[in-house]
Amino acid sequence: MKHLAPLMAAVIAVAALCGCGGQTEKAAANREPEFWLGADISATTELESRGIFSYNTEGERRENTLLMKELGLNAVRLRVWVDPRGGWSDMHDVLTMAQRAKQHDMAIMIDFHYSDWWADPAKQITPAAWADLDFEGLKQAMAQHTARTLQLLRDNDIDVKWVQVGNETRNGFMWPMGHIDNMEQYAALTTAGYDAVKSVYPDAIVIVHIDNGYDNELYNRIFDGLKEHGGKWDMIGMSLYPYWAHEEHPEMNEETTLRDCIANVNAVSEKYGCDVMIVETGVEASNPVSGKAFMAALIDAMRHRTGGRCKGVFYWAPECCHGGYKLGAFADDRPTVIMEAFTEAARDLGYIE
Repeated sequence: MKHLAPLMAAVIAVAALCGCGGQTEKAAANREPEFWLGADISATTELESRGIFSYNTEGERRENTLLMKELGLNAVRLRVWVDPRGGWSDMHDVLTMAQRAKQHDMAIMIDFHYSDWWADPAKQITPAAWADLDFEGLKQAMAQHTARTLQLLRDNDIDVKWVQVGNETRNGFMWPMGHIDNMEQYAALTTAGYDAVKSVYPDAIVIVHIDNGYDNELYNRIFDGLKEHGGKWDMIGMSLYPYWAHEEHPEMNEETTLRDCIANVNAVSEKYGCDVMIVETGVEASNPVSGKAFMAALIDAMRHRTGGRCKGVFYWAPECCHGGYKLGAFADDRPTVIMEAFTEAARDLGYIE
């Protein structure tokens, strides 16, 4: 799109000043990667059960985790539901996917929804088994579920690098007790999740995840409230979707969404003294060329214009091209050029040849 041209020019100029553009040597195997390139591929096993598989651009069938690795990604994100329909994204399904990620030497992020199904700003439904608990009982159930899930992974020699305590909790989670209108309880639940994570994986990075990564006022309100009430976190996770930004604010486009996100990352990382990650993003799969341009600009900006505070970018469900979902990155079960933004960044970082 035309309005991305000046954005990409600015990104290229910044990269040149930083000495980037393919000159980075391959990181030593025992060193922390410079930047994480990831995807949430939680739907993989359910898609496979329906006979839906991924293929590379040459039409060769690939297990989805392996395909992500071949595309240059070095991390995966996996959601956890408490008692889901069909068992998809329960702790055992997550273990299956985590074992695949380990096989391909990919870092793992666990995303607790604390619900039996989708949790997002519009719905944060308390798991049915916990619905009649009082607040102290809810905290205990949440902590036990968190620790039990993570202990299953640890018992199977899975290393977990990041853990999200809630998914897109702009309006709190596990309503009504953890609703944003009761910030004290929202913060207490967040801390209960944090402490449960650390009881199993002391070195795991605990993330509080909010949507609308361009909205600095939102982030100040949420994290000021958590801080006031003793909420704990190690990293701030952001969702950034130009499509949804435009739906909510028609005056916004890709350029303004990215511009405001860069400013927000820099502002909150300084204010709260913590790193940031883009844990969800996506573009319209029907416009892959412009989608690639945005993703390349986003990855480049997060690498070079945040003072090292943004540690990575994760695409949400790139393989999902069925059922009407618009913001994947595949067509006919094959990657579109959108995923080349990750591959090109991986080459620049020395992760792949």
